[in-house]
Amino acid sequence: MSLRRQAHEILANQRSLGCLNAFVSHANNRKELESTGKHRASPEDATESAVKGRLISVKDNICTKDEPTTCASSILHNYQSPYAATVVSKLEAAGALINGKTNLDEFGMGSHSIHSDHGPVKSHLGNDLSAGGSSGGSAIAVATQHSWAALGTDTGGSVRLPAAYTGTVGFKPSYGMVSRHGVVAYANSLDTVGILACSSKIVQDVFDVIRGYDPNDPTSISTVTCSRIEEQRRQDQSSQNVGRRHYRIGIPREYNIKELDPVVRQAWLKTLILLQEEKHDIRAVSLPTTQAALSAYYIIAPAEASSNLAKYDGIRFGTKFSERQTTDDVLFAITRGNGLGEEVRKRILLGSYSLSAAAMDNYFVKAQKVRRLVQQDFNHVFARYHPLLENEQRCDDRTGVDVIISPTVPSLPPRISSITSKTSVNAYSDDVFTVPASLAGLPAISLPVPIEPNDLDGDLKTTGLQIIGQYGDDDLILDFSRKVQNLYSATTS
Repeated sequence: MSLRRQAHEILANQRSLGCLNAFVSHANNRKELESTGKHRASPEDATESAVKGRLISVKDNICTKDEPTTCASSILHNYQSPYAATVVSKLEAAGALINGKTNLDEFGMGSHSIHSDHGPVKSHLGNDLSAGGSSGGSAIAVATQHSWAALGTDTGGSVRLPAAYTGTVGFKPSYGMVSRHGVVAYANSLDTVGILACSSKIVQDVFDVIRGYDPNDPTSISTVTCSRIEEQRRQDQSSQNVGRRHYRIGIPREYNIKELDPVVRQAWLKTLILLQEEKHDIRAVSLPTTQAALSAYYIIAPAEASSNLAKYDGIRFGTKFSERQTTDDVLFAITRGNGLGEEVRKRILLGSYSLSAAAMDNYFVKAQKVRRLVQQDFNHVFARYHPLLENEQRCDDRTGVDVIISPTVPSLPPRISSITSKTSVNAYSDDVFTVPASLAGLPAISLPVPIEPNDLDGDLKTTGLQIIGQYGDDDLILDFSRKVQNLYSATTS
């Protein structure tokens, strides 16, 4: 199918599936589509980017120049950024067409894309099922063929969780491998631009375009460091024979929790059996700090958010909701009270308390210590050592693993009607398997794998399987994820 015809079909899907509320704005790129369709292949085209002429949607907390960037919040209603995010500029320079801005949980805070000023994102699978969050709009855009691929942001699982709920592929790169310049910050030390698509191959194509050093992002890994990491990876592949046909796969004992849905557990087990039949080496590993990771995340992330969102006061940034001053002369009280949603206000309060003098040592400092322990857990099981922590104790190569496989989420997608009745603690527990990789800054990808028939109505046929690699092993886990997808394709053909 030609790019022009494919793009027009995608645009038609946007009109017919608008009821899912996946988009908050659409780009007007029909002229670019026409020029793409009229373009004739030439010998020079062999070196062109794989994203040229492709429609890619962007989560609405990633800045674009041509469409508003609202972060699904009233306080940024119709905010127009004066510049585009680095990832958007790279895609446009490679010939990609930005399809529009996708819906999300306000400022990326949520797991089901229901905390949005634009209304909740609805799943294409029907029956009031959750689309996941906070990048739910991006996941639905891909799952319904609104877009060839989509950008999201992953702080504690916000790309991988919606991918698991919608039957798409969701990839979170190693922290610092993709620029965050132009991404509205939620938690600086955790935020990562991620990619959603229908296959690992498409994810790789987009990742190859947006990766790389950016001097505008102080957390971006330098070109010299990236080269050193790549050289070390090649040496390890040569000495350990990593990248061969057979991988050493770690299965974390702590992820086999009692709350794990039997349907999800069965899909996990079936995948491991298929991999073992292909002569891959399956090994049990231990990540003991996993149980404390979720608690640490929900201290660190809100603490950073309370600082990042302080500027949205109607004076420096944001829509001013009233000219009237309050009795205590707090100019921004009314603006923040009306402009920020309930979930955002809750996390700001939680984060402000964690950073207070009375609570700092008992909460925030201890959470950072737990984060360090989570990182050490991963370093103790991977055969490759962390390239940025050369003095860290590393695993014995004979017992180490190349990748770790676990479920992405412990359950099938819940109904939106049931989410509103959950307590905050129960709602946050959906991130239990995705948060550890985020705290450690490791690359992780969620793949759709088939499940047995279940009691949920709708067209739910898959759940998410998560693959985690050592820092810098982004290409390795993308390569392995393609092997897993090809394995399932072979069993169904």
